[in-house]
Amino acid sequence: MQKSLSFIKRELKHLYADAEIKSFIFLIVKSVCGIDKHAFLCGKEKLLSPDEQVRIREMVADLKNFRPIQYILGETEFYGLRFKVNENVLIPRPETEELVETIYKDYASRETSFSVLDIGTGSGCIAVALAKNLPQASVYAMDIAEKALLVAQENARYNSVKVQFSRFNVLGDFPVDLPEKWDIIVSNPPYITPQEKKTMSKNVLDYEPHQALFTPEEKPLFFYERIADAGLIHLKENGALYFETSSLYGKATAKMLREKGYRSVRLLQDISGKDRVIIANLCKH
Repeated sequence: MQKSLSFIKRELKHLYADAEIKSFIFLIVKSVCGIDKHAFLCGKEKLLSPDEQVRIREMVADLKNFRPIQYILGETEFYGLRFKVNENVLIPRPETEELVETIYKDYASRETSFSVLDIGTGSGCIAVALAKNLPQASVYAMDIAEKALLVAQENARYNSVKVQFSRFNVLGDFPVDLPEKWDIIVSNPPYITPQEKKTMSKNVLDYEPHQALFTPEEKPLFFYERIADAGLIHLKENGALYFETSSLYGKATAKMLREKGYRSVRLLQDISGKDRVIIANLCKH
């Protein structure tokens, strides 16, 4: 194995930081050889088969092309759960875990049932994590992309939860076979403008689905406004809207929600101190 480890370090040393290469090594060895981090650190040696050596070389070639390690492995961890991922869905981020945690804290002690709608579900990470941790919730999820919905459905089965998935274009009408009203609408919509592409890393720009990343030209709040308008119709009285937002547009999004009539609008910061989660309540009179 030592020869393969040296190969990984040598091939990647000019492309990635040492700490990142070390992380890649743990993940590659676990995926290819079935050796966990503890066993690896304890120095347990393994003679690699020709197939294992070939697989390691393929993974390193992908990393040299800046393909994300999560897509190479075909899975990632989110909120303590395993999720299948591929190029049809965004890779779940730690910031989105904070969105899920906010909802969990707000509703974990609620004894009565309630409904949740996740718009733009992608891999299903938000919907599945909520369904797993809030058994009193009926969870629904929507996405415009059929291939993303297939991944999300697989993740619901993989994590043994019930989520009802539907295809939905946020520019159109809600599917008629779903409930008319929800207690919670949650979304992590696209919020990156095309002008920001020049600041983005190659592994994101070249591999993750642009439809899930980018807004129309010069309209960073486009999808927030559409979902907020839908919330005015489809949220129950005192229902809540939860958004993940860009740190660049958090205050503008909060202002937009207040102007549309939402109340108790809160803008929360993530672990790095950046604006990240917005909560808005609908109080109908």
